[in-house]
Amino acid sequence: MTQTSRLLVAIASAGSAALLLGALAFQYIGGLAPCELCLWQRWPHLAAVLIGLAALASGQRNLAWLGALAALATAGIGGFHAGVELGWWEGLQSCSGGSIAGISTSDLLNPSADVGAVVRCDAIAWQMLGLSMAGWNMVISALLALVWIGAARR
Repeated sequence: MTQTSRLLVAIASAGSAALLLGALAFQYIGGLAPCELCLWQRWPHLAAVLIGLAALASGQRNLAWLGALAALATAGIGGFHAGVELGWWEGLQSCSGGSIAGISTSDLLNPSADVGAVVRCDAIAWQMLGLSMAGWNMVISALLALVWIGAARR
């Protein structure tokens, strides 16, 4: 792997790590509970970080293609999520339809039971410059995919 490829892999991996850490900060410091689609967007970032570490440790430039796929996967989920938030299409029934799936009948009837609020996928919890977190994840992850592709091609 060339020095340029190594640098690009490191940048792309660090970008995914930063997005993942940012999501965790919004959750644990900012108090914004994630919806199901938010959680789905985190897994490809974790995969990209691990792929980057493996690529840097082994020197295998072709692993960058897997990093690009991981970044594109989270960009795709982010794009779908942003579309749900904007009402362009229906979201998952489990987080857009007010589902109470998984909550027992006894808990629903018990006023002292804390069943927690369903975090809706179609509600924008935070946005900047007109883009929600899901929208920013899509944009930044697509750019990271380009960095991964650059690493794979060098």
